[in-house]
Amino acid sequence: MELDLKGKTSFVTGGTRGLGRAICFALAGEGVNLAINYRSDKHVAELLTAELMEKFGVKAMTVFGDVSSEDQVCRMFDEAVSHFEQIDILVNNAGICPVSMIKDMSLEEWHRVISTNLTGSFLTCREMVNHLIKQKRGGSIINIASQSAYNGSKSGKAHYAASKGGIVSFTHSLAREVAQYSIRVNGVAPGMMYTDMVSDILDRNIDYYKKEIPIGRIAEVEEVAKAVVFLASEASSYITGSVMDVSGGIIGV
Repeated sequence: MELDLKGKTSFVTGGTRGLGRAICFALAGEGVNLAINYRSDKHVAELLTAELMEKFGVKAMTVFGDVSSEDQVCRMFDEAVSHFEQIDILVNNAGICPVSMIKDMSLEEWHRVISTNLTGSFLTCREMVNHLIKQKRGGSIINIASQSAYNGSKSGKAHYAASKGGIVSFTHSLAREVAQYSIRVNGVAPGMMYTDMVSDILDRNIDYYKKEIPIGRIAEVEEVAKAVVFLASEASSYITGSVMDVSGGIIGV
């Protein structure tokens, strides 16, 4: 299968940990240059870019910023475009998922989750679309949703589920708006994945989670990253406005 990604450039938000890191590796493995957004650990981000450049021979840069801030998103895109001249792929992966039951949830926490997960995706998508239109070139946007967008949450993540549900409908709408510019917009809805943030919880309750997943196991982040690479590539050239289920069957249950 011809992916035709070599030499393209991707902006990946929240790219230094978990799924974001796996996405960066998967894209770099196909010859994609990377602008990697981080918010909290510059050293980790710099180590990642160095590793990607050495291992895959691609170009990579770090871009500090909070995706929930309009000013910072605009500045981050200016930095990336100044460095690479052209951004071809945007992956909206940055997100937060604190735990709080609705009855105990503060308005501040609600706003923080929605601002980071949903508003952040809107802001980066808006900058990406305007960049591509100005360049008179097509491109690909992949928004990371979640199975919780369809199934909701019973474990204190209602704000996260709501933000991801918003991403699903936003992805559908944006895809319709920008198809005329040869810009494709899709999403990926992962289920449970092994990441450093949740691996301990998953391992302590592994039998329960395996029963919840029709395919019978927890996903590795690399499996989800492959779906992102596919949607970024020319192999999916006739796909837009879709959200790919990578949940091991949870969404369909």
